[in-house]
Amino acid sequence: MDARKARLMDIVGPGGVFESPGLGEFLSLDHHLIPPQSPSFLVKPRDVDEVQQIVLWANETGTPLVPLSSGGPHLRGDTHPTAPEAVLVDLSGMKRILKIDRRNRLALIQPGVTYGELQPELRKEGLRMIMPLMPRADKSVIAGLLEREPVTSPRYQWNLAEPLRSLEIVWGNGEKFYSGGGTLRGEREEDWQQGLVPVVGPGPAQLDFYKFVSAAQGSMGIVTWASVKCEVEPGFRKLFLVPADRLEDLTGLVYRLLKFRFGDELFIANHACLACLLARDASGVSALKDVLPPWTVVVGITGPQILAREKVQAQEEDIRDIAQEFGLEMVPAVPGCRGGDLLERLLGPSAEPYWKLRPKGGAQELFFLTTLDKTPGYVATMAAAANEHQFPVPEVAVYLQPVHQGAGCHCEFILPFDRHSEIETLRTAALFRDASRRLFDQKAYFSRPYGIWAGMVYNADAATANVTTKIKDIFDPNHVMNPGKLCF
Repeated sequence: MDARKARLMDIVGPGGVFESPGLGEFLSLDHHLIPPQSPSFLVKPRDVDEVQQIVLWANETGTPLVPLSSGGPHLRGDTHPTAPEAVLVDLSGMKRILKIDRRNRLALIQPGVTYGELQPELRKEGLRMIMPLMPRADKSVIAGLLEREPVTSPRYQWNLAEPLRSLEIVWGNGEKFYSGGGTLRGEREEDWQQGLVPVVGPGPAQLDFYKFVSAAQGSMGIVTWASVKCEVEPGFRKLFLVPADRLEDLTGLVYRLLKFRFGDELFIANHACLACLLARDASGVSALKDVLPPWTVVVGITGPQILAREKVQAQEEDIRDIAQEFGLEMVPAVPGCRGGDLLERLLGPSAEPYWKLRPKGGAQELFFLTTLDKTPGYVATMAAAANEHQFPVPEVAVYLQPVHQGAGCHCEFILPFDRHSEIETLRTAALFRDASRRLFDQKAYFSRPYGIWAGMVYNADAATANVTTKIKDIFDPNHVMNPGKLCF
């Protein structure tokens, strides 16, 4: 038996190690365009002690580790090995919901806990997570938060990493660390009994080390539990739509709504994106695209437990008046979409197939941060690039999500393609590379630099690359954590 495999089996047991090429089916679920690199093994630890032992073993043997916690498909390549003989560390089996604390609006969870598992448990306590736009049901909650997925409720969001309150981290050097209020006085259960809550440390602008693992694509360490901010379920909710023929006609309205913190859900979708959210299959997406408005603002309104309907009605009237000031109409339905039907979908994870994959079975995401007023220019740039690459522009889904209380905007283009068609795959890859460069040159901010974006971002900013490398040397001196990502 291979000595490395034997040692891994000593750590996690014989049933916790899986060998390549038996991983072929697992890897086939990856939809990204990064060249494949087969791992040596996949190992499934059961607790933080086993994670720590695996990381220490990796340092001793010089073995690259790639942590992952979500089920497939993986769309961005961050969990795909880019170094030879890597070992995948699959955390999906660590799925305990350790604590749900309604009083402090917190959930303490392990990395294997998914959106599909956490949301029902929160509802039992009258709580909810502020989620990204219809995440996959088997997407790890912690992974989504570490990846800084934008949430659909910008009025709750003061900081891109805000839902994360405290973490248990195993750094790349094998040391276990507690961030923020995770550094309490005793054992975790004892702290809970004493009313001690794992939140961020005291004081404004307090340094919290979880920021070094956020958006790091597993290149600094492995998170083994986190406390996650939740919100109280509203007493009543409604959802409305504001359609328009041009994106430019909607940006002023959204800025005004953000100013008054109106709307729970608040985002803009083009007809292709909205069709993917509503339809269940490719034929449904195709049919809906032809009848939906070119652009739609989605506005959700909620009321608290007391006087919920009255608050919703008052805010509804205010938003309708603001829309009229911009020559727009807020309506409960548009051709092809009823607000109530869309709301039902937005309140939970995506049904299968995942909404981004419904048109053609595969999808390439292209997203970045900007400001809302600049998005029409970026949309025009993408349309021009798509035309040049003979990619059908009406098939490009556009999702615009205000973040940071509206100070920024997540701009996302979703390029559907048939993964089994070499022509479509090559065409999509070429468009993705070309459009990424054009948008970057247009000052798009790739804050989550997956794949080719990493080289673009760090080559343009040598100072940041240098500092990031020094931080890497501290937490992962032997560079065993997901090498080949970011600037390492």
